Amino acid sequence: MRKLKVFVACSIDGFIADENGGIEFLESVQMPDEDYGYAEFCKDVDMVIIGRKTYDSLIGMNIPFPHEGLMCYVFTHTRKPETRHVRFITEDPIVFTLGLKSQRGGSIYCDGGGSIITQLVAGRLVDEMVISIIPVMLGKGTRLFQEHPSLKKEFELVQSQSFKSGLVQLYYRKK
Repeated sequence: MRKLKVFVACSIDGFIADENGGIEFLESVQMPDEDYGYAEFCKDVDMVIIGRKTYDSLIGMNIPFPHEGLMCYVFTHTRKPETRHVRFITEDPIVFTLGLKSQRGGSIYCDGGGSIITQLVAGRLVDEMVISIIPVMLGKGTRLFQEHPSLKKEFELVQSQSFKSGLVQLYYRKK
């Protein structure tokens, strides 16, 4: 069975986006030639799942689409036209992701957002998480983990690492 992995960054107070959906706070830790382990994380990834708001944020950043060349599934409530590498999914994220996990292939990368990550953690589908804590407090915005009645799950800390920028990275694995 494929692994489902999360690689995400949040503020010290647990937000992945500010109150306007912005992620500019991530720029505070950008350093030349430092990817915080992202390339290594992605080595065995051949598929990406993502929420529509996160997808829209990535598209609106005027950078090359970061998942170019990988099959990318975007969870949305509104069907949109597919592209060569992007499909918009209106199905339940748990049911759809279970189907993906049962296929042969590399790891699946869940690139956000908070609602999708929360649902997949609550459904016990997330196998590994890399959570980068950015040394900024936002006060309000989009939480990494949303309220959910089935969210109480246990993970074990495998490793932690701190960087010169102040970013702290936590590596967790499902118990």
